[in-house]
Amino acid sequence: MTTEINTGQHFEVQRGDHTTIRYTASGPADGPTLVLVHGWALSRGDYDEVTRHLPQDYRVLAVDLAEHGESRSTRDTWTIEEFAHDVAAVLEAESVGSAVVAGHSMGGAVAVELGRLLPDTVSHIVALDALHYLGLFPVQGDEEAEAARRAFREDFNGAVRALVEGGTPAGTDPALGEVYFGKMSAVRQPAGRRAIEGLIDWDMDAVLRETSYHFPVEAPEATAKLLADVVAR
Repeated sequence: MTTEINTGQHFEVQRGDHTTIRYTASGPADGPTLVLVHGWALSRGDYDEVTRHLPQDYRVLAVDLAEHGESRSTRDTWTIEEFAHDVAAVLEAESVGSAVVAGHSMGGAVAVELGRLLPDTVSHIVALDALHYLGLFPVQGDEEAEAARRAFREDFNGAVRALVEGGTPAGTDPALGEVYFGKMSAVRQPAGRRAIEGLIDWDMDAVLRETSYHFPVEAPEATAKLLADVVAR
């Protein structure tokens, strides 16, 4: 079921009795479809600047994953595959037959899983600062994975701080890092920690063998052009 909640642009889709996924749709319903998936602890609003630079004849679907942004869930499963089902529910609600899916950071993993879940629907996957995950992959051994999980269990804010600092390029304005630390450390729990654990446990190599992907540069206008070029293929 899809419910319009604001002027034909913001929608929601219900997954069973446990999850409500909210998303934004822009552009004509019959245009080439581009799906935007945000990173961990972020939201669909992080794509607003990119969307402004995209061609107006594209159908752009920006999705809030469960317990991110405006989406809500009481489920117990927080794997990357389950997040892919969140996005799949939006594609089903929108009757999407073919789409390019772009994912930022953890959203890149979700995009890859979506490609595996819907191989006849996802034509291309675009990874935005994704699929490297600060050395988490290839899949870690049990001891390494447990150490990573323990860091978030024992000092969540400290682990988030390390994540932000480790992923920030040299020369970045420190104030920008503080903005992202504030957003990411405020992620709703227990979904925030469980989602990180799902990413740590995700076997990227196994999934990538079944999909294709692209690595772009990060900047709103340049990113929009890259996405437009992929959709136009």
